Amino acid sequence: MTAAPIDATTRRSEDVVRRYLRVFETQEVAELKELVAEDVLIHAAGRHVRGRHYPEGSVLTPGLSRCRVHVDDLFAAGDRVTTAFTLTYTHDRTGRDLTMTGIRSYRLQDGVIVEFWGETDLYGLLRQAGLVPEEIPAF
Repeated sequence: MTAAPIDATTRRSEDVVRRYLRVFETQEVAELKELVAEDVLIHAAGRHVRGRHYPEGSVLTPGLSRCRVHVDDLFAAGDRVTTAFTLTYTHDRTGRDLTMTGIRSYRLQDGVIVEFWGETDLYGLLRQAGLVPEEIPAF
């Protein structure tokens, strides 16, 4: 059995999301203007916010540098792309590597990300940095 050919919209959507994720490594936030709509709608961490400045801020997270992105899984169909990923940062204060996993679903329009949903394991990252307890206290 052979895989169905990938249509041009699907290929373009996948390429845009991969370029978006690479910006976390390069920190070239100016490139986001080509990839993310200025009024992008973001659903994450129990919030719904608008604006490209949110992903720009995520790329330039203070105290974390040298981000490496590993795409663990990616599924693209038309204008939708879903990724599971692992981000590995260098913690500037200690020099240790910290990892954070996440899942995001993106919706694109005309080759630009206009909306995305997702969650990352921020608690796990903070735990590795020694900023929260190893175990979540029981209520």
